[in-house]
Amino acid sequence: MAIRRKLIAGMTGLLGFMLSGLVQAASELNMRPGVTETSIEVYELHMMVVWVMVAISVVVFGAMFYSFIFHRKSKHPTPATFSHSTKMEIVWTAIPVLILIYLTVPAVKLLIKMEDASNSDMSVQVTGSQWKWHYKYLENDIIEQEISFYSNLSTPREQYENYETSGAAENVNYLLEVDNHLVLPVDTKVRFLVTAEDVIHSWWVPELAVKKDAIPGFINETWTKVPTPGIYRGQCTELCGVNHGFMPVVVEVLSKPDFAKWLSGKAEEKRIADKTAAAAASQNWDMDKLMVLGKTVYDAKCAACHQVNGAGLPPVFPALKGSAIATTGPVEGHIDIVVNGKQGTAMAAYGAQLTDAEMAAVITYERNAWGNDTGDKVQPADIQAFKAGN
Repeated sequence: MAIRRKLIAGMTGLLGFMLSGLVQAASELNMRPGVTETSIEVYELHMMVVWVMVAISVVVFGAMFYSFIFHRKSKHPTPATFSHSTKMEIVWTAIPVLILIYLTVPAVKLLIKMEDASNSDMSVQVTGSQWKWHYKYLENDIIEQEISFYSNLSTPREQYENYETSGAAENVNYLLEVDNHLVLPVDTKVRFLVTAEDVIHSWWVPELAVKKDAIPGFINETWTKVPTPGIYRGQCTELCGVNHGFMPVVVEVLSKPDFAKWLSGKAEEKRIADKTAAAAASQNWDMDKLMVLGKTVYDAKCAACHQVNGAGLPPVFPALKGSAIATTGPVEGHIDIVVNGKQGTAMAAYGAQLTDAEMAAVITYERNAWGNDTGDKVQPADIQAFKAGN
């Protein structure tokens, strides 16, 4: 009797520990309920499956421990002689099938709903590249003029490479902030057309229940409709290269009047940027000015692969210091690879990402930094001429 009481007490304690652990996990380590209708339904389906698993575990382990206690050798020294029970085999086959059907029906309905991007109010093309996101708002009744911009990690490189730590502790969105948010209107069904330029990426925002692979040469569809204004953060969830961990996604949802103001501001911003770029391109820049701007652009756009000192990470990311492309090679070839990139490599095309002045400056910097000292000076007009001929 004493042994039985100890075993029962032990089982009760173990069950209590398991249940308390489940409750704690549900509150601290569980999925996020999210803010959209589909994300809440995903969370509810997840919790239903979890509790079905808990119920199955209680029944299975309860039967096991019951057998350990009440059918132990000291209580039944002579074992039973039956070999099987056809009725029990039918029961324990039928019950799991019924449970699977019970779980499959709502799961399939929800999956179909999540894949149905029809009747959307607006469309955004999401393109992944190493290691940034490119957003393009396609023209429709809401978007009168196509809008396009890149979204880059804004956490300073000095912080995440541990060169400088001041301010990192105060940055609550460390590695999860970008220079340009993807801005959407509230209560609007938005269709996303997801693709990639180079390797496979994956665009994921957990609070919106949106996760879709970005595959070069393919366009995948997904959608969302956010009922609450706010800022929602995600990441690339496909291992896409050395800076995979530095590709955050930030979606900012505004009220419809505020979104209209944002559209107007974005159009004005583009007009001013085009005017500024044209004025800069018309100038004849001196070497010092080109080198200063070139270093700024290089540190922001190129140093992740080619390193701050130009040494690169061969063989994947070649060195620019002492390289043929940046020393003995023709300037036109250097311009070509910066403007158009290089297929089959991580070298992205910067023709649409940088202004003519920025490209002229960074090429000049690469041809004269780290002891390259070619003396070559590339002007914005040279970039314009190459684009016109290209």
